[in-house]
Amino acid sequence: MLSDALPLYSLYALLFTDTGLGDGQISLLFALWSGTGILAEVPTGALADRWSRRGALVAAGLLQAAAFALWTVAPGGWVFAAGFVVWGVGGALSSGALEALLYDGLAAAGAQDRYARVAGRVAAAGLLAQVPAAGAAALLFPAGGYALVGWVSVAVCLCAAALALRLRPPATPAPGTVAVPDGTPEDDGPRGYLATLRDGVGQAARVPAVRVAVLALAAIAGLDAVDEYFSLLAAGWGVPTGLNPVLVLVVTLGGAAGAGLVAYTATPPPALQSALLGAAATALAAAGVLRVPAGIVLVAVFYGGYRYVLVLVDARLQRVVDGASRATVTSVAALATELSALALFGAWAAGGVLLVAALTGALALVPLVAAGRR
Repeated sequence: MLSDALPLYSLYALLFTDTGLGDGQISLLFALWSGTGILAEVPTGALADRWSRRGALVAAGLLQAAAFALWTVAPGGWVFAAGFVVWGVGGALSSGALEALLYDGLAAAGAQDRYARVAGRVAAAGLLAQVPAAGAAALLFPAGGYALVGWVSVAVCLCAAALALRLRPPATPAPGTVAVPDGTPEDDGPRGYLATLRDGVGQAARVPAVRVAVLALAAIAGLDAVDEYFSLLAAGWGVPTGLNPVLVLVVTLGGAAGAGLVAYTATPPPALQSALLGAAATALAAAGVLRVPAGIVLVAVFYGGYRYVLVLVDARLQRVVDGASRATVTSVAALATELSALALFGAWAAGGVLLVAALTGALALVPLVAAGRR
């Protein structure tokens, strides 16, 4: 929650604009950020497996704090670019490491069947964090401008890194492994970084159950890029600018409710997961047809249903992965997710919300099809 409760999130695009950057320059910054994450995703996953998953989470918080400190001390085009590179590496470090540490910690306690529940709570916490973060930004900016917002965000990142140090390692190692000091599983024999990287990528590519789970997660997780368009939807449906952030928070809360609901329900069979995602697609299509401010509630229903299914698909991947390369395999899925998000961007550009709803409806078959392939 702390790693997502950053006041600067809601203002950094305005910081770029007020510093004198144009739309094209800002788009280049976002492209640099995304490109850095793509290039660093799998190598940092292997680093987490080989070195320390907990250490990767700590480093991610420190790097994000460093990026925001750079922006606050010397705002400008090249500094923004450097900050996005640092932040991109930090984001890649945490991607895969968190899921691996969580699953193996639960497995060591014989509670791996609770992964979906705990992961759902984690996802819900991250979404709920946007609410106080937005409120803090609204209070901090009038008091101290971008500088105060930036330094508070740096402090929150450092607090998140400090909390990551408190994550307890597994009490006992996973079968076939031994525990290194921070609890990261490692083979009994010498295991180099390149071997870890090769094993993780090979497992994702060659083990049928893992390959199918990776592709299923990447296909569905790519839909998450739709959150970039929620504010545009609200504006296009006649929502005043002043109320836009409030209504977008309704969608965010819907997503948090969907992810959190996993903790309180039995895991539905794949056919029901597909039906739920299909129902979510129907809600989004209905909102696109109505095109009224109240339609944001239907978007929230869509986002909640999607987030519910996403947690379950991620849990399926974690169940079939070999723990020694878990962070690497999860990072491969995250890399593929970045690529699958391009399909959503293309759907939006070609047909707006209705085509995105159609894409979601097509992807609703993924849980059912993936369950039938081993």
